[in-house]
Amino acid sequence: MEKTIKKMKLIKGFFIAAGLMLTANAANAQQKIGSVDTNDVFESLTEVKTANTTIETLSKTKQAEIEKLISQYQTKLKAAQDKEKTLSEANKETVTKELMAAQTELETLGKKIEETRAQAAKDIAAKQNELVNPIQQKVKTAIFTVAKERNLSYVFDVAAQGANNLIYTDGSEDITSIVKTKLGASATTAKPAAKK
Repeated sequence: MEKTIKKMKLIKGFFIAAGLMLTANAANAQQKIGSVDTNDVFESLTEVKTANTTIETLSKTKQAEIEKLISQYQTKLKAAQDKEKTLSEANKETVTKELMAAQTELETLGKKIEETRAQAAKDIAAKQNELVNPIQQKVKTAIFTVAKERNLSYVFDVAAQGANNLIYTDGSEDITSIVKTKLGASATTAKPAAKK
């Protein structure tokens, strides 16, 4: 009887140990998921408001330059159209030369307007990158820090619409190759999985 009690205690101890191990594994297997609204975060930052004001001012300045060129173009076009109305047999040679010169000038000015528009777009994009990229990096770093502090495995951006709204992962198991194998596809990865 004593041996049976010892065996029962041993079996009971084994089951308790196994239960504790399974509970510990289940707790480890749980992954915490978080979310963040990056639009809300960005809108609350004074740096974003300052950057937006700077970009808006630059845009208005560039637009004023373009409008000035357009005004010059319209003035020269109107003068050429008015000159064309004075065309007669008596002044045909002189007016034709003046109209050809005006046409060349208008073409040159039209090209300048297009070049100025293209350069303005580049300048505005460059200024936007210069001002916004450091803010985006600051927000990303803050999200990663909070995710680690809160022991989150994944953080999704609720402001991002579509499939690409995962902005943080702790490097959990990537099962891509296993799924590919199960589906009969090539198990090699097309590109290495990058930690976001």
